[in-house]
Amino acid sequence: MALIVQKYGGTSVGSAERIKNVARRVAKWKAQGHDVVVVVSAMSGETNRLIALAKEIQAEPDPRELDVVIATGEQVTIGLLAMALKEIGLDAKSYCGWQVRVETDSAHGKARIAAIDDGPMREDLAAGRVVIVAGFQGIGADGAVTTLGRGGSDTSAVALAAALKADECQIYTDVDGVYTTDPRVVPEARRLKTITFEEMIEMASLGSKVLQIRSVEFAGKYKVRLRVLSSFEDEGEGTLITFEEDESMEQAVVAGIAFDRNEARINVKGVPDRPGIAYQILGPVADANIEVDMIIQNVGDHGATDFSFTVPRGEYNKALSILRDVQTHIGAARVEGDDKVAKISIVGVGMRSHCGVASTMFRTLAEEGINIQLISTSEIKVSVLVDEKYLELAVRVLHKAFGLDQKISE
Repeated sequence: MALIVQKYGGTSVGSAERIKNVARRVAKWKAQGHDVVVVVSAMSGETNRLIALAKEIQAEPDPRELDVVIATGEQVTIGLLAMALKEIGLDAKSYCGWQVRVETDSAHGKARIAAIDDGPMREDLAAGRVVIVAGFQGIGADGAVTTLGRGGSDTSAVALAAALKADECQIYTDVDGVYTTDPRVVPEARRLKTITFEEMIEMASLGSKVLQIRSVEFAGKYKVRLRVLSSFEDEGEGTLITFEEDESMEQAVVAGIAFDRNEARINVKGVPDRPGIAYQILGPVADANIEVDMIIQNVGDHGATDFSFTVPRGEYNKALSILRDVQTHIGAARVEGDDKVAKISIVGVGMRSHCGVASTMFRTLAEEGINIQLISTSEIKVSVLVDEKYLELAVRVLHKAFGLDQKISE
């Protein structure tokens, strides 16, 4: 008998019928003798509806009161799922985040979990009940309801699994696992049987939307066995997110390809090549809470250099305006940019022990006439910035070049 924590997202509980389907799935695990804790999100679209409602009352909703409002979405779901389980003969008990005492800091809208009181849950599990916990929410030090940020139910589930020392944390979503890349772009994309925590963190941070990055970091830190499964298919083993030391990790150099269309490039041309110039450029951008990603500074020539970096596309005009305001102060010849670019990244722990991965990527793109505008690397990833119109072509040819369409032998 195992202790399983299962998380079901908004689409999985998006209607009464789907909630009944979740109840039937939970019942199957109980019938096999397992203890089950279920974490659920609000029904699909409900959180957006509640935020919109709050904004009708207050243009910039008070963060504390907004958390009070949007936390009700999950409260509805846990009650309905408990009813569905009782209807089919299973004893179940629902808990809001503050009832099970998911203790957090007081950063409303982006709270971080500090501790969990697992006592009441263990008592219910010992009594044979299914425990249902509202995801995405907790209680701050001042006793106020807090929320963890969008996608926070994944983090709730992993944190509960860590606190309970669960055998496995299963994330049920609308896909049946983690793929080598987005199957909508590359139909030949293959579902991965396993992927390391490091690779999954990179994939999540680089544009893969399967899991919230905080949940993967949490699982890696507390050694929580994490699996991604489909809530709409009864069969399939999904994708297990595991550790690099596990066997068969050497089989693939590149595990997957992530991409992000939410990119814009800014070029600051002809700035003085002197110490501190990077701070003079990026300082005002950081002060405006604009996140900077890929950065490149050319080698100085005749006392001047060019400085390029990327920002989220939605912050492009704001960043451009800030830099044009300080252009004279920093001594730049001009500030220009492009918001029609995209980032493509190859990810794989095998890159640590294999040479030539980056050159294969660059050669493959060159053969298709795709120009690389910026490059950034880490131990297990290489990211490039390209013109957005070449994004899908680039992903397809790279997927083939690294053999990601080929099934790996067991």
